[in-house]
Amino acid sequence: MEIVNEQRKKIHPHKFTLWVGLGSIIMMFAGLTSAYVVKRDQPAWTSFFIPRAFWYSTAVILISSLTIQMALKAFKDREMLRYRNLMTATAVLGLLFVLLQWIGFRELWASGINFHGSGGGQFLYVIAGLHAVHVLGGIVPLVIMVGKAYASKVRNYNSVPVEIMSTYWHFVDLLWLYLFFFFMAIK
Repeated sequence: MEIVNEQRKKIHPHKFTLWVGLGSIIMMFAGLTSAYVVKRDQPAWTSFFIPRAFWYSTAVILISSLTIQMALKAFKDREMLRYRNLMTATAVLGLLFVLLQWIGFRELWASGINFHGSGGGQFLYVIAGLHAVHVLGGIVPLVIMVGKAYASKVRNYNSVPVEIMSTYWHFVDLLWLYLFFFFMAIK
């Protein structure tokens, strides 16, 4: 009985690896946003507007965080049809988020915010672009998990992969919220 209780207290190695990775991602974005704060007092600094598409993408990623949480619950309750549908919805919402970000960047580019000169636009492209890379890094396993959910004949009810995916997805959601409000406040 004591061995079982000790096993329950240990963190799964994949979850531990995820948390280490998330910590390094936090440090990277903290450094980038800190550099933005320091650099914004330079001469010839140009500010930018927040494109409307970024507002829509924020709503989309919040909804996707809800759908993945509901998918995790459905998986744990062994409601596989609901799990499949919610994971599919999360993947589609993730792709929609990236599309809306692309549209937002096109708006910025059309308004003259680009990599030339000095200003917040360059930081926005780098920071939000890195976030988009991390979102795409979440969409790939989401799509793989959706494929496995539809193709699997053997039902493996190990929830660890779904928990890891859910944690990562919530993380990129919270990271976007931080970045979005950071740029709203500091632009």
